[in-house]
Amino acid sequence: MKIKIFLFLSLFFLSNSSEKKVMFWGKNGHRATGEIAERHLTKKAKKCIDKILKGQSLAFVSTFADEIKSDRKYNKYYSWHYINMDFEETYGTSKKNPKGDLVTGIAQCVAVLKDKNSSEEDKEFYLKMLVHFVGDLHQPMHLGRRQDKGGNTIQVQWFGKGTNLHRVWDENMIDEWDMSYLELANNAKEMSKKQIKAIQSGTVIDWVNEVHQITKKVYKSVNVGENLRYKYSYDHFGMVRQQLQRGGIRLAKVLNDIFD
Repeated sequence: MKIKIFLFLSLFFLSNSSEKKVMFWGKNGHRATGEIAERHLTKKAKKCIDKILKGQSLAFVSTFADEIKSDRKYNKYYSWHYINMDFEETYGTSKKNPKGDLVTGIAQCVAVLKDKNSSEEDKEFYLKMLVHFVGDLHQPMHLGRRQDKGGNTIQVQWFGKGTNLHRVWDENMIDEWDMSYLELANNAKEMSKKQIKAIQSGTVIDWVNEVHQITKKVYKSVNVGENLRYKYSYDHFGMVRQQLQRGGIRLAKVLNDIFD
């Protein structure tokens, strides 16, 4: 009986830790987005951010919102990492999570940072969260379907090892590329001021609806149980790089609007 209980608890904690592990861009992805954002900040915004973060970089704090998941007192922020949307929905027509989602989470972070009465502690906390959430918004599977938890229950293989569709886009492709976050940022596509301005145009909701179009393509890119290998990375890693860069460029826009 004791052995059965032990096995049950072991499987429970493994499944839960695995589920939480795949709910975000991997560390390299978030750090690349933070690094790219830092390169597009105005001098004034950079100065304000340095003061709030006490010199820590956006790349360094970009994983904070995932690191605190192990502390139950932060459970209320868990739903702020994603939005559940069916294929035919836009954000406006989707069923909203009463606990909040990426859009409402980003809005709350912005509101705290703009409020002159916010404490320095709150500003630091919500700035770190904001950096992460704008990154999450650009990972297509964070705008996935409710029934499969954003691709977390769609089981596939990555070079013969079990994984799921969400994790493939979070970590597997980035890890397989074997570049540091600085290498990813340094090798981002060169863009003109006009191109950057076009990417930064629109609202957070506009960006959500744009990324959701990619989400639908990602769902169609695999079959359950499929063994994904070099060809899948060849076909889709360019999109991963695009989303990391767009996330950084747009994060800079959000931050510049707050602090300029």
